[in-house]
Amino acid sequence: MTRIIIKISAMALMLSMAVSSFAQETKEYPQQERMRPGMSEYWTPQPKIVTPGDQATAAAPSDAIILFNGKDLSAWESARDHSAAGWDVHDGIVTVNKRAGDIQTKESFHNFQLHIEWCIPPMDEKFTSQARGNSGVYLQNMYEVQVLDSYKNETYVNGQAGSIYKQTPPLVNAMRAPGEWNVYDIIYTAPVFTEDGNYLYKPRVTVIHNGVVVQNNTEIIGTTEYIGFPKVKVHGDGPILLQSHGDPSPGISYRNIWIRRL
Repeated sequence: MTRIIIKISAMALMLSMAVSSFAQETKEYPQQERMRPGMSEYWTPQPKIVTPGDQATAAAPSDAIILFNGKDLSAWESARDHSAAGWDVHDGIVTVNKRAGDIQTKESFHNFQLHIEWCIPPMDEKFTSQARGNSGVYLQNMYEVQVLDSYKNETYVNGQAGSIYKQTPPLVNAMRAPGEWNVYDIIYTAPVFTEDGNYLYKPRVTVIHNGVVVQNNTEIIGTTEYIGFPKVKVHGDGPILLQSHGDPSPGISYRNIWIRRL
């Protein structure tokens, strides 16, 4: 009996010593400061003020670079030889001159928001598929957003209006009838390349056609190729190019072209 009492007393002593030791090691730390609304708010730098454009008057945002204002092609040049752009300016619009070939901007661009309006003229029903009002908007002179009369005119889906040509079809067909004006708003993010010439980040594009999203942050897999598959070509900033397609249909027209660097 005496031995049992001694053992119990020893255990109690050890437990008491452990509790005492734990109490000595426990420290009281300050409580986290109570959050206030202002802790997650900051005021600088203030965003630059930009006056929005006016759709009714076709006015561009105040920080936009005007590429075509209906008067001349002073911002453009021939893509063939850098001579003066040879398309036909009339009545506030510019119409493709197929003999003159493609035209491109004199300036080069990186990331941007591009606004461009285009119209396919009414034409004979003998013109079908890719022969019906064919043109294109090339981003950095590398990647084509297709321009085509896709109103009741079937073709391969990755070649219709709003497609990333020969790559990604549009989400929907938002085409207006021939003779009516179509609008592209294009938001483009340029690629980043690795040292060995591959994509670290591929180019990406969002295309809004007549107010409808037809490309939603789409990854562009490489250059636009008519024959064959997209390629990876290392490049820097590049111009906006408008295509003078070789099909026999009447040339299409453009107006109200502006761009914002991002």
